[in-house]
Amino acid sequence: MKVCKFGGSSVADDVQVAKICDIVSADPARRIVVVSAPGKRNKADTKVTDLLIECAGARLTDKDPQEVLEAIVERYAIIYRGLGLDRHPETEDVLGEIRADLERRLTMEFTDAARFMDAMKAAGEDNAARIVAAAFRARGIRAVYKNPGDAGLLMSDDFGNAQVLPESYGHLAALADAAEREIVVFPGFFGVTRAGEIATFPRGGSDITGSILAAAVKAEVYENFTDVDAVYPVDPRLVPEVSVGIPEMTYREMRELSYAGFGVFQDEAIIPAVKAAIPINIRNTNRPEAPGTMIVHHRRARQGSVVGIASSAGFCTLYVDKYMMNREVGFGRKLLQILEEEGISYEHMPSGIDNVSVVFRENGFTPDVEARVRDHIMRDLQPDNLQIERGTALIMIVGEGLYYTPGMAAHATLALFREGISLDMMNQGSSEISMMFGVQSSHREAAVRALYHAFFKD
Repeated sequence: MKVCKFGGSSVADDVQVAKICDIVSADPARRIVVVSAPGKRNKADTKVTDLLIECAGARLTDKDPQEVLEAIVERYAIIYRGLGLDRHPETEDVLGEIRADLERRLTMEFTDAARFMDAMKAAGEDNAARIVAAAFRARGIRAVYKNPGDAGLLMSDDFGNAQVLPESYGHLAALADAAEREIVVFPGFFGVTRAGEIATFPRGGSDITGSILAAAVKAEVYENFTDVDAVYPVDPRLVPEVSVGIPEMTYREMRELSYAGFGVFQDEAIIPAVKAAIPINIRNTNRPEAPGTMIVHHRRARQGSVVGIASSAGFCTLYVDKYMMNREVGFGRKLLQILEEEGISYEHMPSGIDNVSVVFRENGFTPDVEARVRDHIMRDLQPDNLQIERGTALIMIVGEGLYYTPGMAAHATLALFREGISLDMMNQGSSEISMMFGVQSSHREAAVRALYHAFFKD
């Protein structure tokens, strides 16, 4: 049995949904289908999830959400009519059901904005699953929409950033029996708390749903269909000349790259598949004949080889210097506790004898928050020097071939030196399959290109 997940571009319109039906029908092993909310049809378009957030925001601020609601319904209506679902007795009521569902959510009483927002956001995937299941039935293929709450996908109550609860896997295992009889179409991105309230994963969470289902039913493979032929070793938007995808990579490599900026797969989605030892196949909905990229537990790696280079901007770096810092028991804990009190999660923390750097995301680090953090550190830790720099970009070089290979850091830093790019920081992961560099955001693209040519061209 295979679990197939289709991203937002794969359900953006009726033509794309028809491709889903073709792909699933072409392989009898494809029995469980996970779908995202409809994505952009073109660069100027708006994702349905963003429309739902706008609609919920209007309701929360006592504005009229009707215009946005109609825009959302019309997105589904275009898919509905394009697939001819209005001409089939079994599927003609689907659009009415979608409208009723959206109106019901919009009129929910709310005392917690986060809970209400999750209920609204989840409507994107939920109603996409209804449409896709109807598209199969219109073709005479037995298919059923399955609600995550009814199936037993239980979540923590961290609304907007929920995690799956362990008992969910036992509940979801029953989907294997249902999938023997008919195609199971399952909405991604959300589940329910033990209290029955809708809770969502972080953005991009449909990847996580697919991985959870694959682990629960012990799938042969988890196929993740997107809009690229494979995972590329570097972002083609930064290095347009890259043309060859990665045929095979490990779970560790993919997780490192996803965390560092590869948008093709959500980094948290790796974990359920890793624990169940299920390979992940990244494939293209628009070119299903392409083999894509296989993500596996182990692979043969040539010493010194790099599998990918990822980058992400929008970070701050906090530098703290204090003589004899290493003799102060609890110094690092106290520093992180100050950040924790402001709701700041750190990404990296390289340190020396008398200094430490903390890297965290710039989003939410307002001038007011920065002032409080500065005051708190100066008062409680009494550093010799405190500096906060914004506009940091992180660049990650990843590859199992880096393991115990001398000279790799020198090769990277020489490439950056030749381009006149100075390093703000450098850190090697404890797994020794990755190296991280911090540079100014203005140097990010040039740094990625320099490293790509150093490791993949030279």
